[in-house]
Amino acid sequence: MRVIDLTQVLAGPFCTQILADHGAEVLKVEPLKGDETRKLGPYRTDDELREISGYYQSVNRNKKSIALDLKSREGRQVLLKLIDSADAVVENSRGGVMERLGLSYELLSTRNPKLVYAAIRGFGDPRSGESPYAAWPAFDIVGQAMGGMMGITGPDADTPVKVGPGVGDLIPGLFAVIGILMAMMKARQSGLGQFVDVGMVDCVLATSERIINQYSYTGRVPRPEGNRHPLLCPYGVVKAADGWLTLSAPTDDFWRKLLTLIERHDLAEDPRYAANGARLERQDEVYSIVEAFTRTRTKAELTELFGGVIPFGPIYDVSDIFADPHFRIREMLVEVEQPGSATPVTVAGVPIKMSLTPGRVRHRAPLLGEHTREILEAAGYAGDAADRLFKHNIVK
Repeated sequence: MRVIDLTQVLAGPFCTQILADHGAEVLKVEPLKGDETRKLGPYRTDDELREISGYYQSVNRNKKSIALDLKSREGRQVLLKLIDSADAVVENSRGGVMERLGLSYELLSTRNPKLVYAAIRGFGDPRSGESPYAAWPAFDIVGQAMGGMMGITGPDADTPVKVGPGVGDLIPGLFAVIGILMAMMKARQSGLGQFVDVGMVDCVLATSERIINQYSYTGRVPRPEGNRHPLLCPYGVVKAADGWLTLSAPTDDFWRKLLTLIERHDLAEDPRYAANGARLERQDEVYSIVEAFTRTRTKAELTELFGGVIPFGPIYDVSDIFADPHFRIREMLVEVEQPGSATPVTVAGVPIKMSLTPGRVRHRAPLLGEHTREILEAAGYAGDAADRLFKHNIVK
């Protein structure tokens, strides 16, 4: 599977990296100045080259890079030749950009009927329904805000809070992968590709779906409720002697097990706490009962006690993740070369584990234009023809 990656920053690169992790040949087409994230850091202290930031490294591994001036006619001709032999194109430009460059889906699909063309935009593409915000630029935080996620995240009903990771980009990236693979299956069956339209706000809403059913069924507008669940109890965060942990015991069985663990057998048949609905009505009391025990024990002690008995997990910072053998055993911390630095860096591994065709981190993210000549030769630009493109600053 050959993918032409015209994306930058996070949503699109994350999508194409997943495809690359699982064996797709991903040709990342960058402007001559490179993807913006190359400049955003962080960098190793000994890295004087500063060509590959931590941000760029984290979502561009397993790809090849060609730097290409798409504002030039010759640059666009190079891209068209690459797309003619591709299975998929992925872009996350604002609506209309590709059309103005003469690279619309309609034109590309005429040249390559089996092409799958995926577009990731803040509010989707007009081809599937023109949002009143179709022309608005959007980043992660916009997706989180307007997709409903921030509206139910925060310490209290009046304080919406952004989710830490860039899920307003990452979630659309995942949905784009799904759309591309489904379209690829159809293209290989019928010989016809299609346009895959992924709106960031739409994707965040889809993963915040409980706000839809709560409002539709009850008429109530869900608000931020801190670290507790609005429908399950206990299901949240409690204090330990040296930090915080999460636990979940909303079913009758897990609740009785929790009572045994915290040495409160006397409450096992108490009707005030016997059922999840009753516990919800008294959730402050329930959490106080649990914390009376957990506050006197360390996270390590509670891990030994709760682990494997009830749904439970200490809240980790990244140093805890690096120290926990789970992540090494599962190959979720992988070292790659860092050009400009004397030592390798660590990137997150491949979370989809497949028995027959496992994905893997094969190599680091590319330097800008690292594979330009190789890609040009494959597209038919060899020798003098390639040299001329370099000389006239069409490629880098």
